[in-house]
Amino acid sequence: MTVGFYRDRVLPRLIDRACSGSDLAAWRSEVTAGLHGRVLEIGFGSGLNVEHYPPGVEVVLAVEPAAVARRLSARRVAARQLAVEHVGLDGQAIPLADASADAALSTFTLCSIPDVQRALAELRRVLRPGGEFHFLEHGLAPDPSVVVWQRRLEPLQRHLAGGCHLTRDWPALIADAGFAIERLEQRYAEGLRPYAWLSTGVAVNPV
Repeated sequence: MTVGFYRDRVLPRLIDRACSGSDLAAWRSEVTAGLHGRVLEIGFGSGLNVEHYPPGVEVVLAVEPAAVARRLSARRVAARQLAVEHVGLDGQAIPLADASADAALSTFTLCSIPDVQRALAELRRVLRPGGEFHFLEHGLAPDPSVVVWQRRLEPLQRHLAGGCHLTRDWPALIADAGFAIERLEQRYAEGLRPYAWLSTGVAVNPV
């Protein structure tokens, strides 16, 4: 099996299954609450957030590189009758005008973007001043014994899971990008602890 075939055809299906559990549905409902208007979602994937979008969302501006994931999302989008526009392939270079989105969303996506600082800068550029960035990501745990295993497992994780990092510190990275974190919750989800420390919250693009 070639690397390209695995990355483009197999991995999107594995991610769809791994991230579609009922335990994560509650997290998705929580992180999407309050979204409204034109929402930029980077890493739209197979549309696992679609059913959780609140009624105030007018259109989702989806950034997703995997064609298989976009095809998998079609039935979820059709079932919800949600307006979705696929606008780009790369969260590091979003083909939208400045201040053209009312809100932004990322769930289990920033962990895999090579230049995460550039992606966060792009989010700020596209998000209007005062707009909210809602995020749900796994990352650096608070327990040293867990961090040891995260660092041991990260090279394999990056190889098998499309560049996914286990040790990114989301509160620090988001704040360093210039966002003002308004709400933050961190705790372990179900599953193996090196993979299960989740950060979810809302950050505001300062006016």
